[in-house]
Amino acid sequence: MTPEALARLHGEAFSPDRGWTAVEFSELLTQPAMRLFERPQAFALVRSVADEAELLTLAVAPAARRLGLADALMREWMGKVPATSAFLEVSADNHAAQALYEKHGFAVCGRRRAYYARPDRAYVDALLMRAALTFGQTR
Repeated sequence: MTPEALARLHGEAFSPDRGWTAVEFSELLTQPAMRLFERPQAFALVRSVADEAELLTLAVAPAARRLGLADALMREWMGKVPATSAFLEVSADNHAAQALYEKHGFAVCGRRRAYYARPDRAYVDALLMRAALTFGQTR
């Protein structure tokens, strides 16, 4: 996917919140530690450094939700990124994402109070989640 396509999909997936721009994606994709995992209507962007991985974002087009795309992307990146642990942050009000991450072995390990700004309501906490990885094995 091009940075423009990633930005378009990210904006749809996270509406009404601000999606990432094509410039932001372009800059991220030039970093050597970055990996992009794609499906036609979904993607995951993961950064790995040393033996740690971080899921930066996972986006699925609203029309393609509940088709297993996010689950497939989680299995793929968790099996291919050479790391022993993985981290992510998720909005405390995004219960569907939390359930997905828990299914893949993530557990809450911290909280950032009032981290996400919402255009039409109060700030929302970010939950920090961690999982152990076994490189080369799928979940």
